[in-house]
Amino acid sequence: MPSLLQRLITRTPRSVERDTVTVTLEDGRALDVQRVRDPRAKRLKLSIDERGARLTLPWRASLVSGERFLQQHRDWLAEQLARHAPDDDAPAFVPGETTHLPLRGEDIPLRWHEGRFARIERQADGIHVHLPARVSDATLRRTLRAFYEAEARADIGRWLPAYLAGLPRAPRQIRLKVMSSQWGSLAPDGTLTLDLALVLGRPSAFEYVLVHELCHLLQANHSPAFWREVESRFPSWRDERAWFHAEGRRLKAKLHRLLNTQ
Repeated sequence: MPSLLQRLITRTPRSVERDTVTVTLEDGRALDVQRVRDPRAKRLKLSIDERGARLTLPWRASLVSGERFLQQHRDWLAEQLARHAPDDDAPAFVPGETTHLPLRGEDIPLRWHEGRFARIERQADGIHVHLPARVSDATLRRTLRAFYEAEARADIGRWLPAYLAGLPRAPRQIRLKVMSSQWGSLAPDGTLTLDLALVLGRPSAFEYVLVHELCHLLQANHSPAFWREVESRFPSWRDERAWFHAEGRRLKAKLHRLLNTQ
């Protein structure tokens, strides 16, 4: 058993603590901000995505400093809220009513059919949706997600072989998920995760994100050496990054609306 001295000097790992604070914007709107005290955080950080606003504080930061930080960035919050406002033009997925689906930077015509089970397939004349007479909303969304995942994996399968030769190893696995802010990530075990929304946008942007994450197998950082690896494999990466800055949030909003995610 550990001695009393060992128990006294051994730190109990701190866990993340969350609560909510309200800030009043310049136009009088009250905004709820999730306040997160994270022992891993190195500095105060304010972020906002489809889920709302978030203030991250290092463990030793005071609540007063967090409040002051919020007040100093009210203009930034208002600007970001406008960018994250619901996109009324984002498509919904309604049987018999939706006429097009976004895929690879295009709006593809939809063809609705009655079938024994739910399935969606791409054909030369458009996307064909086969549904039984009665289908739950959950089944509909699950079928659409499976269709997008299959299309995304087809794209990855075409691009990946060209980049593997210059890597120390292949990714352990490739996962597709709905991501709130990131477009991709590489875990320490080699698992590569990509945002499913990528398959809705232009293919060159999707391919750039794949290359970006593969380069982390060589450089686990964003150092100049990392960007040299990206440059050597994908010289037009700056154009794609600019495209994401202009269109990325809209792309994510489309997928959230289609899959009815929160």
